[in-house]
Amino acid sequence: MAKQAHAIKRGIQSSPLKMRIVLDQIRGKRVPEALSILHFTPNHASIVAEKTLRSAVANFQMDPENARFDVDELYVRECSADGGPVLKRVLPAPMGRAFRVRKRSNHLTIVVGDEPMGTVKKARKKSSASRVAMAKSISSAASAKKASKAKQAESAVAAEAETSTSENE
Repeated sequence: MAKQAHAIKRGIQSSPLKMRIVLDQIRGKRVPEALSILHFTPNHASIVAEKTLRSAVANFQMDPENARFDVDELYVRECSADGGPVLKRVLPAPMGRAFRVRKRSNHLTIVVGDEPMGTVKKARKKSSASRVAMAKSISSAASAKKASKAKQAESAVAAEAETSTSENE
């Protein structure tokens, strides 16, 4: 089982869409690479994401079982920005009207772990005898299917020939 830790930052005053643009750059990368990307990205969202990523790494290191893991070997397994509460404000508009302003916020979740997301454990190799048997069964099934299609075609041709001879008489 892969070891992992997470950090959550709630109520960030930026839209979830702007945060997701930054998170797409670091998803699945190693932690040092992700930190350097966030540090040199000029968005406000990257500052908050960098702090949250550092918090997730610190949470990972706090577990005594994870003390032997090096920070350089950690991966950003998951990161998501979900919508938070929306502040609704009113902006004066021409001719006595008012426009509604929606100030969005988001909740940021970052999960770090010792393995990247989506790694699949290797299955045991099958013996060559079972591969040969499987190949034979597939080829026999394919040849049986071809034979049945050929019989159907022959019967269709025979039926067509019978109808044409009966029409000629």
